[in-house]
Amino acid sequence: MPQTFPLYQIDAFTDRPFAGNPAAVCVLEAPADAAWMQAVAREMNLSETAFVHAEGDGYRLRWFTPAVEVDLCGHATVATAHALWETGRLARSAVARFETPSGLVTATWQEGWIELDFPALPARAAEVPAGLVAALGARPVWTGMSRFDALVEVASAAEVRALAPDFAALLEVDVRGTIVTARADDPRFDFVSRFFAPTAGVNEDPVTGSAHSVLTPYWGAKLGKDAMTGFQASARGGIVRVRTAGERVRIGGQAVTVLAGELLA
Repeated sequence: MPQTFPLYQIDAFTDRPFAGNPAAVCVLEAPADAAWMQAVAREMNLSETAFVHAEGDGYRLRWFTPAVEVDLCGHATVATAHALWETGRLARSAVARFETPSGLVTATWQEGWIELDFPALPARAAEVPAGLVAALGARPVWTGMSRFDALVEVASAAEVRALAPDFAALLEVDVRGTIVTARADDPRFDFVSRFFAPTAGVNEDPVTGSAHSVLTPYWGAKLGKDAMTGFQASARGGIVRVRTAGERVRIGGQAVTVLAGELLA
């Protein structure tokens, strides 16, 4: 019989199925070949597939889009922690500790919310790569670059929602991803955003935890707040609670399991 692996599809940054950002979570017994993990992620055809296995006093965690491995992913980390707690592999009172390509990240369960401890990735004011603004069809009021992504602020939440990027043109721009953001026009939220990453195989990511490592220090400084709530205004939509914590950020979301099975290949 071939070896099988538990496989889950989990909607992150939402409290209801078919919203937020779906991620696949594959639970391994030991490290796996990167080419095999990339093939599984391509088969899952979601924005991210997470691969996790026990290691030391925690877990080793890697993330793959259908096209590439990425160094940091928030929604698939929320999904992975949710899977470990939901299946009893980890007690909800225990901290989920993940060794990742971006170092140690942790997750804690707090009354139905999963809070990640991620590195802050502040953006510095800078010109964005050539062709990016035209491909977005945006009118920036501020642009900058973080470790991985471009950050573009526009004048209104309505403009964020109305963007219809030229993805073929954006694919030619030398940047991993682009965060577009504005102050919220809904009193429940502090800011809104969208995230585009065609070079990583994801035209628009529904809800992007790692983008909030950039958005948290940016809006925290701009609004003078340590704790905020963001809304990612994709078609599926998602709510993200954030807190500044020095050189770290706390990123909170909910999650719902929509599929559980076994990977046979």
